[in-house]
Amino acid sequence: MKPYRSLLFVPGHKPDWADKGVRAGAHALILDLEDAVPAEAKDDARTATAATIDRLAGGRTGLVVRINPLETDLFGKDVAAVVRPGLTALLLPKVYGRDDVLAYDALVTAAEIERGLPRGTVGLIPSLETARSLTNVDEIASAPRVVSLMAAAAKDADISREVGFTWSPGGLETLYLRSKVVLATRSAGLAHVVLGLWQELRDLDGLRAFARANHELGFGGQVVIHPSHVGPVNEIYTPDPAELDRLRRLVEAYEAGAREGQGAVMFEGEHIDLAHAQNARSVLAVAGHNEEE
Repeated sequence: MKPYRSLLFVPGHKPDWADKGVRAGAHALILDLEDAVPAEAKDDARTATAATIDRLAGGRTGLVVRINPLETDLFGKDVAAVVRPGLTALLLPKVYGRDDVLAYDALVTAAEIERGLPRGTVGLIPSLETARSLTNVDEIASAPRVVSLMAAAAKDADISREVGFTWSPGGLETLYLRSKVVLATRSAGLAHVVLGLWQELRDLDGLRAFARANHELGFGGQVVIHPSHVGPVNEIYTPDPAELDRLRRLVEAYEAGAREGQGAVMFEGEHIDLAHAQNARSVLAVAGHNEEE
């Protein structure tokens, strides 16, 4: 999956909100069929979400759908309705282990065949919002179709009830949980992991501090719930141009030394070797990909 920095939740039954998200510069939309849609609007939300995908397919904005969990009677209809050309991935709520991902994989495969899509077109993003999912995060991360993980760390949400912590803006109570998700993501060879979410709509300084801390921890993007949060999140998760220039110089310095048979060189007062050059190349590759978008 592309390294989306901002993923904006949009109720599936409100297609005009999707257009607002695109105008706000969200890298991806999460068209929600779960919590944001009342029970009586579920059928209409499926129809509206499918139409939104058809309308926005092929644009610069990624299209993700949060479907209803396996413990409901709704997930099958959700998958059948929204797996179609233009869909990037499904966000999977209430995942407990690898078997849940395998169940979704089978459903999505059937839907892809029905729609004439190549198998594997649609990715899966498990949302880690239960104690069991965090315990089983390594096996979830390595399951078929998983292209990213979403770590839940929102105030007074499912994860805080499940684990029993008291939320704070600094996030010390979730530091271990968030770190565990980042580590599992990298261990599974996934390049992208996101965090959700900051709920204080007017506290943009708090949002920036929250995003900065999680970016430094290893997250590549953040789920947001309001268009006003898109800009600050994109800003925080975008590498600083001066730092990118420094990394380019670092790679050049290492490669110059390597051509002379040196495995390690001095660069602007630092001792660097192949590991530093590889890290720099990785950051530059992600930044270049985003610039192309």
